[in-house]
Amino acid sequence: MKVPILIPNIFNHPFTYSSDLSLKIGDYVIVPFGKSKVTGVVWDEFEKNTNKNFKIKKVLKKLDIPSLKKDTIKFLNWFSEYNMIPKGMSLKLLLLSSNAVEKNMIKKTEQFKEKIKKNKIELTKDQKNCLKKMNISNQKFRVHVLQGATGSGKTMVYFAALKQKIMKGFQGLILLPEIGLTGQFQSKFTEFFGFEPSVWHSGISKKHKEKIWYGIANNKIKVVIGARSSLFLPFKKLGIIIVDEEHDQSYKQDEGVIYNARDMAVARASFENIPINLITAVPSIETFENIKKEKYSLSKLDQRYLNASFPNYEIIDLNNHKLEKQSWISKEIIEKVNFHLKKNDQILFFLNRRGFSPHVLCKKCFTSYSCPNCSINLVYHKYKKNLLCHYCGYKALLDRNCLKNGRCDFIFSGPGVERISEEIKKIFPTKITTIFSSDTMNKKKSSDIFKKIFNNEIQILVGTQLISKGFHFPNLNCIVVVDIDLSSNGHDIRGAEKNLQLYHQLSGRAGRTGKPATIYFQSYNLRSKIISDITHKDPNIFLNKELEIRRKNNLPPFERFIALILTGSNEIELEKEAFRFKNFIKDSVEGKVLGPVNAPIFKLKKKFRIRLLVRGRKSLKVQNSLNKIISKFKFSRGMKLSVDVDPINFN
Repeated sequence: MKVPILIPNIFNHPFTYSSDLSLKIGDYVIVPFGKSKVTGVVWDEFEKNTNKNFKIKKVLKKLDIPSLKKDTIKFLNWFSEYNMIPKGMSLKLLLLSSNAVEKNMIKKTEQFKEKIKKNKIELTKDQKNCLKKMNISNQKFRVHVLQGATGSGKTMVYFAALKQKIMKGFQGLILLPEIGLTGQFQSKFTEFFGFEPSVWHSGISKKHKEKIWYGIANNKIKVVIGARSSLFLPFKKLGIIIVDEEHDQSYKQDEGVIYNARDMAVARASFENIPINLITAVPSIETFENIKKEKYSLSKLDQRYLNASFPNYEIIDLNNHKLEKQSWISKEIIEKVNFHLKKNDQILFFLNRRGFSPHVLCKKCFTSYSCPNCSINLVYHKYKKNLLCHYCGYKALLDRNCLKNGRCDFIFSGPGVERISEEIKKIFPTKITTIFSSDTMNKKKSSDIFKKIFNNEIQILVGTQLISKGFHFPNLNCIVVVDIDLSSNGHDIRGAEKNLQLYHQLSGRAGRTGKPATIYFQSYNLRSKIISDITHKDPNIFLNKELEIRRKNNLPPFERFIALILTGSNEIELEKEAFRFKNFIKDSVEGKVLGPVNAPIFKLKKKFRIRLLVRGRKSLKVQNSLNKIISKFKFSRGMKLSVDVDPINFN
C-alpha cells in the first residue's frame, strides 16, 4: 500500500512511501529519509505532478500515539497556504523538536490531576450577562469579543466559560502575549479552578514539554496556558480557545516561520468548529472592523470591578515647567509625586526605552557608537557596563581611544529607564525603587519582585511597556509618563493604534482598588487632543476615526499587505537582485507591487535588507499567485527572501 508521509522539513508536499501496516490519515510514523530516520505524519493527499522515477521506501514503524485529527491537518494545510510557508515547516510547529512523544519516551508519566473545586467567586450581574452573550453552550465555531475596561473582571468571565467546557470533557487553550511573567495569572487560575494549569512557552524544559505534549495528544491535560507556539499543540478534544489581550503586538511571530497567532487561532477554531473568545480593553483595528461588520459578536464590561473609578489625567507643559540641565523630571512632577507618596500610593514612572541612554557620542571626535552588524545606535546599559544592540545582541565596552587624543569623553543623549531610575533615587533617596523591564524581570527574580510590589514594599517603579501587560498592582495610583512625545512620533501606519492600546493598558494599572488615581503626562507637545483621544474612556471614538482614515487610504484591514524582504551581504548586488525580482513577479501577482526600497533598518545581523510591498484584495488569490511566481524565480547565491503576510512592523 502506498501512503503519503509529510515530514517536518522545508518541503511543501508529502513523500510517497509503501507500508504493510494498517495506516490511516493522521498516524504518526517513523520513516527513512536520506541516511537518517525521521518522524512523519500520514497526510491527506499525495505529492502532485511528480513524473520522477524513484525507489519507494518503506514505513519503518507506526508510533503509539492517537492520530492527528483531520481538522488539524486541514488547518495546517491552510496555515501553509495563507502564510506562504512549506507544509513541512507547519508540521514542524506541531511536533516537538521534529518528534512525536510516545508514552514510553516519558520515564515517569506525570499524573495530571485536574479536579475542579467549587468556586466561591461570584460574578457580577454585568459579568453574568457577558457570559450569557458568549453563548458557550454552542459547540460550533463563532468568534466572540469580550471588551472591557482594564480592571473590569474580564478574566473571571472567560474562566467561567472555560470551566463549563472542561466540565463537559473538552480541552481549553488560553493564549497570552507575555507568558514568561505570568506568575500572577497562574495564581489567579489556580485560585479559581483548584488546580495548576499546564504552561507552555520557550522557557520550559524539554522533559516538561514532552509531558505536556503527550498529555494533550492523549486528552489527559484539559487546560494549557501558552504563548504563540501552544496554538499548534495536537489537542485531541479542543473545545474552546481564548486569546487574552488580542490586540497585543507580541502575537506576531516575526522571525523564522512568520505568522499572527491571534489570526491563526481564529482559523484553527474555524477548522475545529469550536468557539473562540478574543479578550481586550481596546480591540485591534482588524477586530474592531469585524465587530462593526457583525462578523464577530460582542459583549462589554464598562465598569471596573467593584466600581473602582478610572484614573484622572493631567498634562504637565514642559514649555512652562523647564527641566534643569541633565534632568528629565520636572519640579511640578516632583510635587505631585510627593503628594501621592504621603498618601502611601505606589508610583510608576513610564518610559518605553530600555537601558541608560539610547545614543552615545564623543564630544571630542564626534564619533557616534552604532552596531557594526545593524544600522542602529548601540544603547548604553550602565548596570551591565556595556553598549548593547537590541536587535542582534552585539556588546561593546564604553571605554574607547579617541580619534583626536586620549580617551573618548562621552555625551549621553536621551534617557532610558536606568537613567530615569538614577535621577529618581537622587530625588527620593528614602524610597525603594526598582526597574520593571525585560532586562530586570528574569524568571528567578520576577516572583520575588512581584510580591514586594504587590505588598507595597517597593514605593517607586520605573517601567517600560512590559508593565502595561495585564499586571495587578493594588497600590499603584500615580503614573508619570516621562515623555509622551517619544512615542507619538514615527511613520508607522499602526502608530496611532499602538499608542491607543498602550496608554489604555497603562492607565489600567492605576486605581484598581478604588482609590483615586492620576496619570501625569510630561510633554512639550501642546496638542493635548492627542492625549485626550488616546486616553478617552471610550476607545471606540478613536477607533472609528482611525478606521475611516484606513478606509480612505485603502490600508489594512481594507486591503491585504504582504511584505517581501530580500537580504544579502553585498549591498550593490542586493539592490540589483531586488529590481530583477520585482520585474519578474510584478505582472503575475494578483495585486500591486511597490518598491523596492531600503528597509528603515537597512542592515540587520550583518545582512542588508530591501523591502517590497504587495497590496491586493483580501483573498488567498494574492498568496497563491505570489507562491506560484516566486517558485519559478532563481535567487542569486547568498540572497534570501522572507515573506510577511499582514505585517505589523515595517522596520
